Amino acid sequence: MTDPRQALEEAGARTFIVSPQKSQVQGWTHDEKTDVFPVDVTLADAKPVEFDALLLPGGVRNPDALRANNKAVLFAHAFDIAKKPIAAICHGPWMLVEIGSVRGKKMTSWPSLRTDIINAGGDWADQSVVVDAPLVTSRKPDDIPAFNKAMIELFAASVTVSA
Repeated sequence: MTDPRQALEEAGARTFIVSPQKSQVQGWTHDEKTDVFPVDVTLADAKPVEFDALLLPGGVRNPDALRANNKAVLFAHAFDIAKKPIAAICHGPWMLVEIGSVRGKKMTSWPSLRTDIINAGGDWADQSVVVDAPLVTSRKPDDIPAFNKAMIELFAASVTVSA
C-alpha cells in the first residue's frame, strides 16, 4: 500500500485510507507486522461516489479479510458498477474475483490466485502489470514501479477536471 499510495500523492492525487477499522490499520510484509496507518474514513461513512478510483492493497491478510467483509465488497462493487478504475496488486485481485469483475478481463496477480481468476472467467497472465481498463493489476512487490506507472496513467485518464 505504501509505495503505490506515495506514487499517487506525488502525482497530485489525494488519497484516503478507507477501512472497516475505526482508527488504524496494520500493515504487513508477508507474516511480519510493519507500520500502523491512521484510517481517514470508515467503510460505514465512505461513499464511493465521492472517490474517483480505488487502490486495493496487496499482501495476504488484509485482502483476505476485506473480501470477507460485506461492506468492503459492496464498496468495491460500487466502483466496478460505475466503471471507475480499480488498481490491485498481489492478493488484492481477490476482491475483484469477489465482486465479479474479472470475467472476460485479462489480469495478473500473485501466482496462487491464478486458478481463482481463471475459475471466475478471467484471463490470467504472468506479467509484471496488466491493464484491461478499468482494471490495472500486478503480481508482487518487485512489480511496483511498473504498477505505479500504469495505475497513475489509468487513474489520470479517467478523472475529469473542471475549471
